Amino acid sequence: MAVAEDLDRYESTLRAQGFVRIAGVDEVGRGALAGPLVAAAVVLPDDFDRTGIRDSKLLTAKQREVQGERIMSACLYVIRKIEPNVIDARGLHRSNLALLRRCVRALEPVPDYVLTDGFPVARMPCPSLGVKKGDMVAASIAAASIVAKVTRDHIMRRLHRHYPEFDLAHNKGYGTPAHRDALQRFGPTPIHRLSFAGVGQPALPGFD
Repeated sequence: MAVAEDLDRYESTLRAQGFVRIAGVDEVGRGALAGPLVAAAVVLPDDFDRTGIRDSKLLTAKQREVQGERIMSACLYVIRKIEPNVIDARGLHRSNLALLRRCVRALEPVPDYVLTDGFPVARMPCPSLGVKKGDMVAASIAAASIVAKVTRDHIMRRLHRHYPEFDLAHNKGYGTPAHRDALQRFGPTPIHRLSFAGVGQPALPGFD
């Protein structure tokens, strides 16, 4: 239980200050060459068992599925995504910020406070705090990372059926050597981010 209690310290501090509905928000897929950017916002009830809730990258695929189902069956949450063509048009960072805001604004009721992973996000509908390595130190952000990761993995497995040559079921759209080789052989598809180096642009020296 020490891990669960440690992950709850941000939320506990905020609850002691009178904030009731505390949301964590996180995104998955920033560095991928293909597929959407997916974000989730999650409000964990006070009585929700935090055991097993941690950064999605520290869980196996099976553990993520189990925890994701548990979170989505018991917690208030919202999932949103941004497609590659929008990322190309607006830029990754701007798209990311807009996506995180969309998630929080879609929560009903609007939370009293929001914890974001890593960097602060302006123009939230409520007070917010950017938490360094948030998905490793704040339970609500970790829960959001799990929901976002499970959702995006499902999307990438579906896309794999349409574009099997890119092995998206395994690489989830990230730039593995096999994925980059397939890009050289077959060229980018509508699900690829053309603004990313090595996709629609030449790879930068030392990054291929």
